[in-house]
Formats: sequence, C-alpha cells, structure tokens
Amino acid sequence: MLIFVKLGGSLLTDKTVESSFREDVAQRISRELKSALDTHSDLQILLGHGSGSFGHFAAKRYNTIAGVHSAEEWQGFANVATAASALNYLIASALHANNIPVWRIQPSASAISENGVLKHLETQPITTALQQGLMPLVYGDVSLDTARGGTIISTETIFFYLAQHLPVKQVLLLGEVDGVYDQNGVVIPHITPANFQEIASALGGSAGIDVTGGMETKVSDMLSLTQKVPGLEIRIMSGTQPGLLEKTLLGEASPGTVISS
Repeated sequence: MLIFVKLGGSLLTDKTVESSFREDVAQRISRELKSALDTHSDLQILLGHGSGSFGHFAAKRYNTIAGVHSAEEWQGFANVATAASALNYLIASALHANNIPVWRIQPSASAISENGVLKHLETQPITTALQQGLMPLVYGDVSLDTARGGTIISTETIFFYLAQHLPVKQVLLLGEVDGVYDQNGVVIPHITPANFQEIASALGGSAGIDVTGGMETKVSDMLSLTQKVPGLEIRIMSGTQPGLLEKTLLGEASPGTVISS
C-alpha cells in the first residue's frame, strides 16, 4: 500500500527563525518510519516536507511565488532552491542515519508550471524508487513557469500532481496541530464537500512565514484532490506526539481530521 507522508515546515523548523532545524524531531520521525516499514512489509512511503524557515524566508524576500523576470529575481529563484535543498539534505541525513534507503528527488529538476499550477513533474524516478524498495523524498521547491518565468511549488502541490499519477491510497499531512479546528478550538473529525463551506470561516492562516498559504488553502486543495482521486483519504494530524505517526501508518490509530469526497 502506498502512502504519501508530508512533514510540515512548522514541525521540522521554527518558522519564525530563519534556517532553524529541529534535529530531534527529524530523528524521532525517522525512527517511526523505519519501525512501520519493518513491521508492514507491503507498506510503501513517498515522503515529502515543507521548506519551513529555510525556503520560505528566501521566497518571501524575493516574492518568488509571484513570478521571476529580472536578474535579481532569478538570483532569488536560485537562492530559494538552495535554501530548500539545504533542509532536504538535513532530513535525508536523519533518515539515512536510521537505515532508511532514502533517495532525494529534486522537484525543480523537472517541474513545469503554468501560472502557478504544476503541469509536469517526472514520475519515473519515483515509481522506480518505490518498486526497488527505496523511499523517495520530495520537498517544496521552485519551478519554472510558462507564464510567470518561475514560481514556488509547495509539497501539497507536488502531492496533488503525484496523487493523480501514482496509486496512492492515503495522504498524511503532519504539522504542529492535532487537526483542523473549528471556531471553538475543537478538532473537526471529518471534512467533505458537504460541510466545507460551513467550517471554512474557522480556518486561519499559518503561524510564521509561509508563502504558500495556510490551513484554508491546504484544506481546500486537498478536498479538491479527493474529488479527482476516488477513494483517496487525506488526514491532517499532529506530528508532535511520539509514536502517533507509526500507529497511523499501521492502521492502529485514526487521529486528526480526515478529508474525503
């Protein structure tokens, strides 16, 4: 069974402090992933992560998401890519230290967007990695854009594209929150097209700097994805509780908020 797992930038970094990395969190999550893979031999994981305080600071500085045209903006484009890949290296190192055969796959090497919408991403390396028992690791990155010159693609954007090309059954989005909260601060257990408008007003932005949108954008995009991929279940959950990711991967826990069609 193929599961996409996204580690939020707020989980892995302090998004209010540039280039801060929570090594202890990366190591703990790596141990949980390794344990789940060892327990469930049929489990396949595509891992992705946000840019957190690495890429988002640089992206905001140059407003890369809005477009890349001038020499200064192209320099910023390259700086954002370097910052994002720096965090990716640290996370890959934590996975490697826990004996996970991780393969870093750089989205910007093949990504082509059109006015902010990802239109192409090479999937063959990911497919081969999964077939050979490797864990492909993708991340929020820059992308060439036919309308804007260049832009930013979030991990959710990448997952949105890949879910329509790979046989994924479940997507887990891990952050610092327990799920999607209603106006009273209570976790909403299930979001569907039927109740989205009712709860939309309770959804806020993102703590710290995030150029790719906050919770409202995430929920809206993921709800749209479930309508494109029949049977797909997306879960927004906490990554701060030790052991919870492993139990969820093994079907022993059902935390957070489920988004489905």
